[in-house]
Amino acid sequence: MHSPGASPARFPMKEAEFVALMASFQALQALAIDVMLPALGAIARDLDVADPNRRQLVVGVFLLCSGLGSLFPGALADRFGRRPVILTAAVAFVVLSAVCAISGSFELLLVARGLLGFSTSALMVMPMTILRDRFEGDRMARTQSLISMTFMVVPMIAPMLGQSVLLVAGWRWIFGIMGGLAAGVVIWAFLRLPETLHPQFRQPIQPRAIAGNMATALRERAALGYFLGAAFVQGSLFGYINTAQQLVAEHFGAGTLFPVVFGGMALVMASTNFVNSRIVERFGARRVSHAALLCYIAVAALHLGLAFRGETIWTFIPLMTISMCMVSFMGSNFQAISLQPFARIAGAAASMMSFVRVVLGSILGALIGQAYDGTPRPFLIAMVACGLMGLVFILYSERGRLFRRVHSAEFYRKAPPPPVHPTTAE
Repeated sequence: MHSPGASPARFPMKEAEFVALMASFQALQALAIDVMLPALGAIARDLDVADPNRRQLVVGVFLLCSGLGSLFPGALADRFGRRPVILTAAVAFVVLSAVCAISGSFELLLVARGLLGFSTSALMVMPMTILRDRFEGDRMARTQSLISMTFMVVPMIAPMLGQSVLLVAGWRWIFGIMGGLAAGVVIWAFLRLPETLHPQFRQPIQPRAIAGNMATALRERAALGYFLGAAFVQGSLFGYINTAQQLVAEHFGAGTLFPVVFGGMALVMASTNFVNSRIVERFGARRVSHAALLCYIAVAALHLGLAFRGETIWTFIPLMTISMCMVSFMGSNFQAISLQPFARIAGAAASMMSFVRVVLGSILGALIGQAYDGTPRPFLIAMVACGLMGLVFILYSERGRLFRRVHSAEFYRKAPPPPVHPTTAE
């Protein structure tokens, strides 16, 4: 089923190319995080960073500024269209990656990383918005799962790419490779991506109108709990990313095999997204994601109990992989559920969702990372707590009832949709 907000023009891209392009945009953000992980120690040594936990700021600052920046691209895209906003962000990615590469101090690198995260936040917001323009409900969740499955290839290979670069060149070349890959995506999108914003849905660039649209997104109970629930789950994921190099490579002794461990988890997560894309239209996004959240809490609690008894890498990796798989089941489905009511203000709603999820998640992730004490226990305590808080917020949105099947027609009561135009993305 196509959304009422589908593009009025015949869409020129087949589904496979559309999925691949949207995944590539989101993958640039993942690349900016994960490719750096093996290089954090080298960066700290080269730029004279004494506190081992301070190296996490290379990731944490990027995430926080990305969340703050996500407030703006949705409103701009609701007025000027999706295409100019996402292309501008991708060009900024190229330029600021070069600035990171030539940074001469840790402080300058953090400033450049912050600007990179802030200015390129549209690379996460716009694919969700474009997807919402074209699809709705469980079909949107299915397509988002395919996008997530595709872009999960990046976390799988990014640490290995970073490690390979370090073997033959310095960490600065990692930023050069990032910029080169982004330039390729810019060219692809410029040549192939059409505008998807329906003309009837254009919003004025007025502070009052923008604030009103974002307030509407926050007032929608059916969405707010999913915004916040996703933020707490994301916070535990960011906490793992912040501490992964110290925890897996150093505490558990994986050393140079760390990229292989990290990539293996990403491979399993990509497989989980594929499974989700095959089952979500049959069972519904709510049923799948609610079951995944309950499983996430149970596995995290079991993992925490083992950690207090003494844990090895052979128990840590399987249990963390299961937890990350549950995050995959939740992520795409939470996005689809939370954006379902907002066809007419999809950009503003996606910006607000990204802002809440990434800002709150990055703050939680930073706190979790700074609590690292050389053991997995603080992180696992945070996983259990974040999972339980996520459950509370989902119950708020669902008015205490889990596993409901909600049909998309319920969200279009206030105004009739515009005509639906044919596309070729089936």
